[in-house]
Amino acid sequence: MYDLMIIGGGPAGYVAAERAGHQGLSVLLFEKKAMGGVCLNEGCIPTKTLLYSAKTYENALHGDKYGVFAENVKFDYAKIAARKDKVVRRLVAGVEAAMKANHVTVVKGDAMIQSRCPKSIEATCNGESYHGANLLICTGSEAFLPPIPGLSLENERIMTNREILALKEIPASLVVIGGGVIGMEFASFYNSLGVKVTVIEMLPEILGGLDFEISAMLRGIYAKKGIEFHLLAKVVKVEQNKVFFEKEGHTEFVEGEKILASLGRRAVIEGYGLENLKVELHRNAIEVDEKMRTNVPGVFAAGDVTGYSLLAHTASRESEVVVNNLTGRNDVMRYDAIPSVVYTNPEVAGVGLTEEQVKDKGLAYKVAKLPMAFAGRFVAENEGGNGMCKVIFGEKRGEVLGIHLLGNPCSEIICAACMAIEQKLTLNEMQEIVFPHPTVSEIIKESSFVI
Repeated sequence: MYDLMIIGGGPAGYVAAERAGHQGLSVLLFEKKAMGGVCLNEGCIPTKTLLYSAKTYENALHGDKYGVFAENVKFDYAKIAARKDKVVRRLVAGVEAAMKANHVTVVKGDAMIQSRCPKSIEATCNGESYHGANLLICTGSEAFLPPIPGLSLENERIMTNREILALKEIPASLVVIGGGVIGMEFASFYNSLGVKVTVIEMLPEILGGLDFEISAMLRGIYAKKGIEFHLLAKVVKVEQNKVFFEKEGHTEFVEGEKILASLGRRAVIEGYGLENLKVELHRNAIEVDEKMRTNVPGVFAAGDVTGYSLLAHTASRESEVVVNNLTGRNDVMRYDAIPSVVYTNPEVAGVGLTEEQVKDKGLAYKVAKLPMAFAGRFVAENEGGNGMCKVIFGEKRGEVLGIHLLGNPCSEIICAACMAIEQKLTLNEMQEIVFPHPTVSEIIKESSFVI
């Protein structure tokens, strides 16, 4: 019998397996596809690899701004796609190696939960039966297609994140339904390669959930780059290459050679016998407590399947909470300092409360803002570019409530903001931290002086 059985080898599952194996637990991991899950194979890693190629292409096109001149700059999409696949294969191999190094037993196939006995949980896979003292469910999420007439993968023009990553050539035009993180990252990529891109979003602004002001600034940048946006627009039907939407009381349509449906994701709770455990659900996802425990003793869940924070780094941290508690370290999951990053060009990153959330909570607050060009390193590396650092403080104690950034490379400096919020730093304490100079990260400290 294993100390821990895990279903799903994504960021929650493989991190849990690695951590638990390293702590000396006997671990069994079920994975029906490739190790790494959606993030490594169909999400985070392949999209960021594509986006880096697009950024490199853009930098070459505009190298004259830095005194570097290149003629006949072009790209080879086949090579871009091939490099994406190579990166994925390399990282999948790395995860597999980590499983071996930590003595994790990996079983490839569809796991099926059978029952919960007083002392163990039974699961079957490939005709074999396995038992574990504890079970961690990390089955992730899948793309959601709402019941909009004509919005079906039977139409070869329509794609989710999975199908668009498998394209062999770039389309002449792309309609993106949904201006969230996935939609905007693909819009950014194809816009950089010269594709005509249209984004349809039913909310008042793109990137819902992020700071409204920062999102609006990014949209303005991409509107200048040629992306067409339709906000407060509700898609009502799709007919072949036409997407019809209602906006301001009128029905309009746009056409695209390809159509990307990025309308959110939903927890995978079917197909592996979850019903045999009688696990409680909440909003069609597995309900857990702060230690990632379900209502069934010995059964845990982590990652997208909980339906709470659908981010790879959240999933990994949740799985660490599970393993820590199983190995004697009291740990609870905290969501106050979970960073969000959008890998467009320029990037967007934020952590903590947005200004809208602070207002909704009725908190007294102050906002400090500085243009990214206030940082010398940013000016040196982003000719003609700008952005913003926005820091939100509590009015009474000066505690950091949220930090939101627009500008490269904010994905790499947001971790400093995460630590500030996790450690509940105040305005004065932020000012006492020494940041290296010249770095773009200095903007976080400098913003605290403009209150």
